[in-house]
Amino acid sequence: MKLVAALLLAQLGGNAAPGEADIKKILSSVGVEADAEQLARLLSEVAGKDLNALIAEGKTKLASLPAAGPSSSAAPAAGAAAPAAGAAAAKKVEKKEDTEEEEDMGFSLFD
Repeated sequence: MKLVAALLLAQLGGNAAPGEADIKKILSSVGVEADAEQLARLLSEVAGKDLNALIAEGKTKLASLPAAGPSSSAAPAAGAAAPAAGAAAAKKVEKKEDTEEEEDMGFSLFD
């Protein structure tokens, strides 16, 4: 995914045909080392192809995949009595979460 993202960034930056050095430069700027074998394979797969057309083709393939899990029609029948019990359990969980948020874990996400 990193390689594809770097390839797309290079193309968005104005490089119509990004090469191995261009992608490695983008990845190294954020401290990521590119795997030469995977990079070569990616570049050989997209060589001479329009990336916008590849993205459009991928969207049509993803649209054909099922997005939902197993059928949920049986779930209401099986879990009709569960909402009352679930509400009480949710209140207990909320109280526990509040105490966890107050604890200082010794670091900040924004440091």
